[in-house]
Amino acid sequence: MITLLIVDDEPLVRSGLRAIFEGTADLAVVGEGNDGAEVPSLVARLRPDVVLMDVRMPLVDGIQATRNLLGDGTRMPAPKVLVLTTFGSDDYVYEALRHGAAGFLLKRSRPEEIIQAVRTVAAGDSVVFPEAVRQLAGPGHKGSAGRVMEGLSAREKDVLGELAAGRNNAEIASALYLSPETVKTHIASVLAKLQVRDRTQAVILAYETGFIRPGAHPAGHAAARRHGRRQA
Repeated sequence: MITLLIVDDEPLVRSGLRAIFEGTADLAVVGEGNDGAEVPSLVARLRPDVVLMDVRMPLVDGIQATRNLLGDGTRMPAPKVLVLTTFGSDDYVYEALRHGAAGFLLKRSRPEEIIQAVRTVAAGDSVVFPEAVRQLAGPGHKGSAGRVMEGLSAREKDVLGELAAGRNNAEIASALYLSPETVKTHIASVLAKLQVRDRTQAVILAYETGFIRPGAHPAGHAAARRHGRRQA
């Protein structure tokens, strides 16, 4: 059973989300909050697996609440945070992702999309929409972070490209002709070398450093490698 905490200052949104999850056998809402200020105490008391976090709330917004909850990533176990937003290009979403949110959902998403997103982040994956990340995380200067990218192996770069395309582990394994366990190993190595907490932050860094260029297909270089292998 995956337990959920819903944090949103709109009662109608909270009740709508609760109704969606009541129809599932593996998801259970264990609590609700109407502001980010309530999150620490609610999480400490209820121990949810996933927090659905609104971005804009009157006292403590979702970004600060995410930062307070996840901190530097050393306080474990911590729930996964799935950000709820009205606009996919909201800069607040980008900040939440940078502070450790596992992904984000548009409030207009279909019920089945919301359910799948919760299951995805609870399983340790991320929910990142490549088009939105391309808009939110424009390329910055390469600097030391760019040099870290150069330290990735060719296969690790392929895996990072697939992550940036929004693919999960099984899809990456299929695309790169690898076993799921090998994909996990490569992802762990990428996160360690980039010194980031999770795959979402790795994708953001890939865009910020220019490793992935806005407008380019994130996994294009991996596809080229695969094409070359098939031609060989």
